[in-house]
Amino acid sequence: MNEHAHAVVELTGVTKEYPGGVAALRGVDLTVLNGELLAIVGPSGSGKSTLLHIVGTLDRPTAGRVAIAGYDIASLSDRSLSALRSRHVGFVFQSFHLVPGISARANVAEGLLYSGLSRAERGRRAERALERVGLGDRMDHRPHELSGGQKQRVAIARAVAGEPDLLLADEPTGALDTASGESVMELLHELNQDGATIAVITHDNEIAASLPRQVRIRDGEIVADVWNVDTDTDALGVGA
Repeated sequence: MNEHAHAVVELTGVTKEYPGGVAALRGVDLTVLNGELLAIVGPSGSGKSTLLHIVGTLDRPTAGRVAIAGYDIASLSDRSLSALRSRHVGFVFQSFHLVPGISARANVAEGLLYSGLSRAERGRRAERALERVGLGDRMDHRPHELSGGQKQRVAIARAVAGEPDLLLADEPTGALDTASGESVMELLHELNQDGATIAVITHDNEIAASLPRQVRIRDGEIVADVWNVDTDTDALGVGA
């Protein structure tokens, strides 16, 4: 394991219960190091969406410790937690969540609204992010002028424009055809090779098998945490 790797995600004994005694997570322990590319995989109802919300600081656990980018979220106010999320976590969702009627550039820049950057700098970063995902020639296109795969690339550009410590991709190929989905996964691999730490939340076993690490969840518990031997873990800077 790379001695310079540090934990971007640290979950210890995390549980999440909802009214009525429904336990969505049951004592989850999970560590993700910087530079990793992993799948959090499980069937519908397994708890993976709840885990996404906890790791993304969109929700707080009922019990246990959660640290993201070195910050213990239990010690943070809701306002501080929002600031942590905006600076350290990027999200990519199945349904893109792009604003209709504005350009790809404006959609990406909007993701930097709470960064404290000037409007001009937000625009520059948006352009760099779009170039990074291969959409340098689509910056002025609005969502309805883009294909599904291009919309997801805009969403990924928005997520990485602020250079977050962690990128969470929730079923990123779920709304795409096979070719577009493969293109998006190739892009995530490229971003990871450039140093991004990425967790892909998916029910798709084929996607999970294509990533270096699989964290399998069922009934609110991690039932397997394995490295895929046919992927290049050395490129991640972490070992199996």
